[in-house]
Amino acid sequence: MAAGGLKKSLNLVYVYIAATGAIFTYVAYWDSVFYKYTGAGTFLAFALMAICILPIGFVYGELSSIFKQNGGELIYNTVGLNKHLGFFSSWLIMAAWISVPPAVVMGIMTWINYQFHVHMSFQTIIIFGLLLLLIYFFLSLQDVKVLIKAQGIMLFVNIATTLITSFMLLFSGHWSFSNFTPLLHSGLASTAGIPAWIIGMALLITPFFGFETVPELVEEGDFPIKNTSKAIRGSILTCAAIYVFYFFCIAGLGTSSQLLTAHSANGFLTIVAMQDLLGWRVWPLIFGFCSVLLGMGASLLGFWMAVVRLLYAMGEQNYLPKAFMKVNKHQQPILPNVFLLVISVIFIFLQNASTFMESFFNLMAFSCACAYALTMISAIRIHAAHPDWATYKLPGGQATRIIALVVALLVAFFTALGQGINSWLSFAVYVGVGVALWLWMVLRRWKHSKVEVNTPDGPQEL
Repeated sequence: MAAGGLKKSLNLVYVYIAATGAIFTYVAYWDSVFYKYTGAGTFLAFALMAICILPIGFVYGELSSIFKQNGGELIYNTVGLNKHLGFFSSWLIMAAWISVPPAVVMGIMTWINYQFHVHMSFQTIIIFGLLLLLIYFFLSLQDVKVLIKAQGIMLFVNIATTLITSFMLLFSGHWSFSNFTPLLHSGLASTAGIPAWIIGMALLITPFFGFETVPELVEEGDFPIKNTSKAIRGSILTCAAIYVFYFFCIAGLGTSSQLLTAHSANGFLTIVAMQDLLGWRVWPLIFGFCSVLLGMGASLLGFWMAVVRLLYAMGEQNYLPKAFMKVNKHQQPILPNVFLLVISVIFIFLQNASTFMESFFNLMAFSCACAYALTMISAIRIHAAHPDWATYKLPGGQATRIIALVVALLVAFFTALGQGINSWLSFAVYVGVGVALWLWMVLRRWKHSKVEVNTPDGPQEL
């Protein structure tokens, strides 16, 4: 059992499943958003974004090999910068993570409403969404292996169904390269002289975020810590390959105007296309069940675990009260699970039924990019001050860290251009809560309990 009560029981495959399951969910519901942003060239945008994300993943692999505690951005930026930026960087990444459970639940309920034509009211959707959250909450309190095995089943069923669907579209008899014209088209508007397609591509950082959840599982890993980089790289490459192939197969099915219809404007582009363009009825139902209900459920479980363990780490490092470290008989943190359930319920009540999906998506992209940028700065500073700490040799060395920082900053800039007023309002409220919590730490918490991080040189008070 790891220090603080977490059970050291996860092998590398489990950690890979947790990260890949968190990432791979953006195929059946959010496909309309992607196509609006990058059109027929969505597959190309995914390929380019994968190339951009890999240097960041490599740097995370190096950082995760140094510190043997959960916390990720919290630990890295506290050591590399200071405890204040350590907190705000983790608060930023948690903006993305904490949005997933309520958004996924709403997505699942929206699919049920769409697929079975039950015409549930928004209030009814909320009630059933709350019941789904309770199911995931009780599941998250079980042994971590049970949790990841459930996630793994959902993930691999989703992957298999997505690949089968891709081949079915490719050989449907309706597929044609002529539908790829225009290739680089976007439904967004150009801003500050930046082509709309580039802004749309930058927003595709969200379908890749999730690999950074790996450092939240290091205290429960029973493998050499330097191997965490394999789980990070593997999750990125697995999802990238499937995303590119899947959206390539969709692009040839019809023109952008045929695919982005009023019927598919708010989600389920592929499902609508299979029904309206191909006349299929049974397979869209199977695909929706496997990709929406199971695939999005796998993502929810991955991010639920990450949020809970980040809150646990905040208690461990004296950012939050030690009560956040209390675990149940299955060595699962209790208070972080309760906290996330309450926040998810509040978020569901605050959701706007018509615009929540896109506002949520954009906010996640911007928050992730900002957190990545801060972490890359910390990586550069940590390496400069302690080059002997790393147990994993980073390909490209300092050049890779700098490239990763430039990529993160560019993505943050482009995603900022793509934010709407609702996203900025949501972001302002979220940051305001973070500032209030930070002030409590500065004025009360840290006067009595200092932040202490275990480094390769031993515990350091920061």
